[in-house]
Amino acid sequence: MNSTIIVGVTGKPVATRAVDWAIDRAAATGQRLELWAVVGGAIGMVGEHAVVEEARAAAQQLLDGHADRARQRGIDVSTRVDVGNPVARLIDASEQAALLVIGSDYRGPGDGPARGAHGIRLAAGAKCPVVVVPDFETAGRSGVVVGVDGSPVSEHALRFAAAEAHRVGEKLIAVSVWTPVEAPRNALVVYPELYLSNMQAATEEMLALAVAGLASDYPDLEVEQIVERGYPSHVINARAQGARLAVVGTHGRGALARFLLGSVSQEVLARLATVTAVVR
Repeated sequence: MNSTIIVGVTGKPVATRAVDWAIDRAAATGQRLELWAVVGGAIGMVGEHAVVEEARAAAQQLLDGHADRARQRGIDVSTRVDVGNPVARLIDASEQAALLVIGSDYRGPGDGPARGAHGIRLAAGAKCPVVVVPDFETAGRSGVVVGVDGSPVSEHALRFAAAEAHRVGEKLIAVSVWTPVEAPRNALVVYPELYLSNMQAATEEMLALAVAGLASDYPDLEVEQIVERGYPSHVINARAQGARLAVVGTHGRGALARFLLGSVSQEVLARLATVTAVVR
């Protein structure tokens, strides 16, 4: 099993938060780090070589500074500067990684959605779990929130979240959300109480079955089960406001995986509530 954590590093301030998160995890788990910077935009224009080489040198200097901090923690770390499409290069690299860590410049409510499509495409196309670190402080938070919908991919997300919660000694907060059948936007809809109660009960049963198998692997893990009516991304992010980690699954695969995430995971990433892992 590959134990390398790859960190995509840019010149943005949030890159330091992403590297710090990866350093903490590597120090706790004994994993090695590989810090990547990708110089993009080269098209082979005459005179471009000198510009690219200067960018490569600046990127290497940036990586060396981060790598020094990792070595001070006793972590095995290497660096790599590449040239090309950053999304494509990191997706290819993820095939040989246990985890891909990237930063997002989202700074919380009021800052608008996370900018740029690179993070969304990386999370959708990566061959390993992707951890997205927002550009705000999350120290002092507790608990690991995971979205569960009964699908095979949410089972993978649940297992990942349980392993993380067990590793850090935190409570696992398993969240399932049900949404009534949509009606025309302007219609005054009153749902039958039996329908609503049945939806709640069915979702509670699904969640109970999903988490039941965790006890054999993590007998001491505290698991809180939450079932709410609403829209999944809104409920997950609301619950994740005070959590140290949120975990969601993605169904993205195939050629379109480099461009698309499932709507819920994409919306969770667009307004990050905490450090968030996307698991296939």
